[in-house]
Amino acid sequence: MSQPSDMAAFVRIVETGGLAPAARDLGLTPSAMSKQLARLEARLGVRLLTRTTRRISLTPEGETYLARARDILLLIEAAEQDVTAGRGRPGGLLRVNTGTAFARHRLIPLLPAFFERYPAVTLDLSVTDRRVDLVAEQADVLLRTGPLGDSSLIARKIAEGGRVICAAPAYLERRGRPATPDGLLSHDCLVLRGLSRLTAWPFRTATGLQTLTVRGVATTDSAEALRDMALAGLGIIRVSAFIVARDISEGRLVPLFEELHVSEDVPVWAVTAPGRHRLPRVQAFVDFLARHAAEW
Repeated sequence: MSQPSDMAAFVRIVETGGLAPAARDLGLTPSAMSKQLARLEARLGVRLLTRTTRRISLTPEGETYLARARDILLLIEAAEQDVTAGRGRPGGLLRVNTGTAFARHRLIPLLPAFFERYPAVTLDLSVTDRRVDLVAEQADVLLRTGPLGDSSLIARKIAEGGRVICAAPAYLERRGRPATPDGLLSHDCLVLRGLSRLTAWPFRTATGLQTLTVRGVATTDSAEALRDMALAGLGIIRVSAFIVARDISEGRLVPLFEELHVSEDVPVWAVTAPGRHRLPRVQAFVDFLARHAAEW
């Protein structure tokens, strides 16, 4: 086996949590995988992993080697993709992670056009509303809305939208339509759990910006579930406009305080790890989304 193969085997062992699952992923036997790891450690003269019958853990040297190994493997893959891209269109497996609402309302409707343009690309789409570790999830691209924290990752803004406050006609008939923003304090306002900034709804008033901290009968960790709750008549929501645009246009939800509500900008980011952003399939995917953002 070559040095890059030993390096790739080590990274896969760490990512899958053991020799046996890594061997299955790479089409090898656990014995062959163990030999690759032993050869790598012998060549380096250090132990990279501490192994017990139940788990493996990285040594300090292993942690250092893992970070550099991932970078090197990405550069090798990018170099090979750059060379082969000249023979045809971008190809290979593209791993994308995004939230439920963005996947349903923005990404999935675009996929037929993407595959028509790039037929050599295959997609592994992971959909979750929890925060994920891009490296641990082995994703090529994370698609996220809203502000990003400080990070060494590479983020490209591909679109920008706003937020809207709305409720179902059935809810407004039952509870009445709030006449002023202050009236929201006596209504059921449904919010995303764990995001305190989204419980503070901003409005323009004669005396300046007013922020109301709202509450209601239910919270959720899913923007798509929040939309479903509003459609069921449970309360008033404030979400990214793209999530409810069709519901509003077809009358299933009614916008509130359009003139007074400060909608705020909601950026959409494509986040990649350093090195991986140069892969042709990743570049093609991110560029494709950015080109179609104007249609959103």
